[in-house]
Amino acid sequence: MKMGNQTVVSEFLLLGLPIGPDQQDLFYALFLAMYVTTVLGNLLIMFLIQLDPHLHTPMYLLLSNLSFSDLCFSSVTMPKLLQDMQSHISSISYAGCLTQMYFFLLFADLESFLLVAMAYDRYVAICFPLHYTTVMSPRLCLGLLVLSWVLTIFISLLHTLLMARLSFCADNVISHFCDMSALLKLACSDIQINETMIFILGGLVIIVPFLLIFSSYARIVSSILKVRSARGICKAFSTCGSHLSVVSLFYGTIIGLYLCPSASNSTIKETVMAVMYTVVTPMLNPFIYSLRNSDINGALRRIFSKWTISFFSTSNFKD
Repeated sequence: MKMGNQTVVSEFLLLGLPIGPDQQDLFYALFLAMYVTTVLGNLLIMFLIQLDPHLHTPMYLLLSNLSFSDLCFSSVTMPKLLQDMQSHISSISYAGCLTQMYFFLLFADLESFLLVAMAYDRYVAICFPLHYTTVMSPRLCLGLLVLSWVLTIFISLLHTLLMARLSFCADNVISHFCDMSALLKLACSDIQINETMIFILGGLVIIVPFLLIFSSYARIVSSILKVRSARGICKAFSTCGSHLSVVSLFYGTIIGLYLCPSASNSTIKETVMAVMYTVVTPMLNPFIYSLRNSDINGALRRIFSKWTISFFSTSNFKD
């Protein structure tokens, strides 16, 4: 337990990104472009899946939820970051900080559970193709989504309530956003309960999903190696290649940010990894899932053709 000058903290000061004033406008334009790309890319994936009946399958239902999670996850921190880059003094209220922490945990944990559900979907599709429609029924898919949402809401709310019971010292400066670990470093009261719950629930949110995904792909690889056709092997790997890329990006940034602390240049490293985790990953996911994805590209062509025909038909009718 840390002791210090205990005060009623009404706000926290945000250090922001370690960039000079002469580079402020450049980085502002860069992060604004990245955020707009994230919003438009994930909205496009969601709209395509909603509008095209060919994409009304379990895999793309899970993908639309992942895109929604990425969109919201980036929106938890990016608008505030962009606002702070244009202001001289960056701060966030106590209530606003807890709210940001809650939604940050909510959508980060949700993505972890969704990646597990998508790994299971790929496992069934490749290892049991003849039973795919029976196993991955709409009822099971909906059940996986409801379970993911319920677990993440409960875990995020529990962490937020445990954080709200703490008192904070006079030092109220945090680095970039209201991360749970950053707030615990400022607490003056006993944080043993918080640390215990982080250890227990962290295993549920990170370790267990990672092991389930690893187990799914171990069985997928074992099943692929039994296929004698080179074309079948390439098709199987292309089916799960996008998901593997997203999993690697997601867990790679988590490991770099939380599990591999660095004594030298820790602030710069934490800044880079935080940007990767909250900005780059949600921006890249739509590109990963759309590039070389015949279903997404086909849906885009069908909808574009439909709208084009509708537009010219309306114009000819008016003439």
